[in-house]
Amino acid sequence: MYGAIRGSSKVLVRASTRTTGAPCFLRRSYASPAAGAPIHQVFNRRTKWLQKERAASDTEGSRTADYLKDEVAVRLCERLLDIKRHYPKVLDVGANSCNIARALVAPNPDPDPNMPEVEPLVTRVGHLTSAESSETLLYRDVDMPFNKQINMTREVLTDEETLPYDANSFDLVLSSLSLHWINDLVGMLAQINNVLKPDCAFMGAMLGGDSLFELRTSLQLAEQERRGGMSPRVSPLADVRDVGGLLQRVNFKMVGVDVDDIIVDYPGIFALMQDLQAMGENNAVLGREMGPIQRDVLLAANSIYKELHGNEDGTIPATFRMIYMIGWKESKDQAKPLPRGSGEINLKDVLESK
Repeated sequence: MYGAIRGSSKVLVRASTRTTGAPCFLRRSYASPAAGAPIHQVFNRRTKWLQKERAASDTEGSRTADYLKDEVAVRLCERLLDIKRHYPKVLDVGANSCNIARALVAPNPDPDPNMPEVEPLVTRVGHLTSAESSETLLYRDVDMPFNKQINMTREVLTDEETLPYDANSFDLVLSSLSLHWINDLVGMLAQINNVLKPDCAFMGAMLGGDSLFELRTSLQLAEQERRGGMSPRVSPLADVRDVGGLLQRVNFKMVGVDVDDIIVDYPGIFALMQDLQAMGENNAVLGREMGPIQRDVLLAANSIYKELHGNEDGTIPATFRMIYMIGWKESKDQAKPLPRGSGEINLKDVLESK
């Protein structure tokens, strides 16, 4: 957002005479746009774009490493079962390889064995717009069968941190495993709120908290031992305690946030880092040390990883902490919580009576 411009005229101010005694005039301007709030740049967006492009160019390798994104997309879409609505227009922000589209067409999206089978969620979606900055990744699976099961349009974004859509355009906005690479997360959430229709929901999932803490600690200890210092090797992530506040800050209502840990076992640190690269999830922090990590550091990190966090069978666990969020755009007809202090029954009395 730009600040207000105080004025646009330029004035001449009479100055004191120079040492020669001749009068002079200095031109001063009182018209300058106030600077907007600075955006703290954490990630190199071009680097992240290149990483996605390179990962998607190896089609089979990229598909093999999509297990995490597919699983998170399924878990995110399952939450739609709790909302009994039809969605004529849906936006998928940061669509990656259209993992959400695949989740929407999956048969029987409710995994509860005690519940009857339900129709695929795609029956409740009119049209899906999948928006992604990496064209190669976005169109990687354009020939796969799921494309015929959903009314979908792919759109390549020139800037993933800017949404080129009109206000009040979508009945639902989804985002799975892309928001953790956004520099201006508050600005992105504000844009998502803007493109939603009143009383419509945004649902997202992002990496956060202590994700990959095992890898982070192992690399730090290995670099400290071998090189006498540390370099940022794992990207900083938002904390679950902050996400709800960010949603409320941009005027989302009825906010909900929950956490889910997904633990994946790998043969060793080399397999883990290879899969992260195939996912396009390798490090893109500004100021990171360029070039590959030295082999002696990786060997030391692998030994430390297995010693501190390893499983009994010799594999190593990697924890991916998923933060799921939901927020509703404000509406006049929307249900609102009662004012504080308006309750007629004391919760303490209810609990003590049991």
